[in-house]
This record gives sequence, structure tokens and C-alpha cells, in this order.
Amino acid sequence: YFLELNPRLQVEHPVTEMITRVNLPAAQLQVAMGIPLHHIPDVRELYGHNRFSDGASKIDFDTTKREKSYGHCIAVRITAENAEAGFKPTSGGIQELNFRSTPNVWGYF
Repeated sequence: YFLELNPRLQVEHPVTEMITRVNLPAAQLQVAMGIPLHHIPDVRELYGHNRFSDGASKIDFDTTKREKSYGHCIAVRITAENAEAGFKPTSGGIQELNFRSTPNVWGYF
């Protein structure tokens, strides 16, 4: 069941992309172009099918198990709030921000 339906990508969509290896903007565009989900290479691979097959084999999304997630991913936001003023937004300078990115650990802003 869904509590909310949002037909747009959220700012946190890279989290989903990291653990599923599905390019969400590309998949959305392909769906908008009328391409069935079972023809989209990333989706086929997510469900254990050959990504480059002719797409003739449909995927029963209700019964086909998805491949396991690839690792873990966490998204965080850094905000500046004044706790003494009811957590209202406040300004200030960032003194240092250091991302030690690797192929499996990365940061962006």
C-alpha cells in the first residue's frame, strides 16, 4: 500500500539507484515513451533477466522475485537551524566539508 504517490523523482533518488542499479530518470523517460517495463534493460536486470534480450519474455512483477540489493546506502541533509528559536532556519558559513569518495562510498551536494 502507498501512503503517498509522487510522480516525480525525489532528491534522494540516488539512494535507490545505488542499491538497485536502476537509472531512474532513464527508466521514467522510457516509460513515458511507452516502452513496457519488461523491455527496460535496468528493470530486466533487477528481476534477474538478461538486460539485452529481445524483451519478448515478459516479467510477472507480482510473482517474480527481485535480485538482492547491492549493499547499503544512506542519504543525509545538512541543515542549519537555531534550536533556541524553535528550530527556525539560520545562516552561517561552512568551515570545512570533506567527502572521501570511493567507487562504493561517495558524496555530493
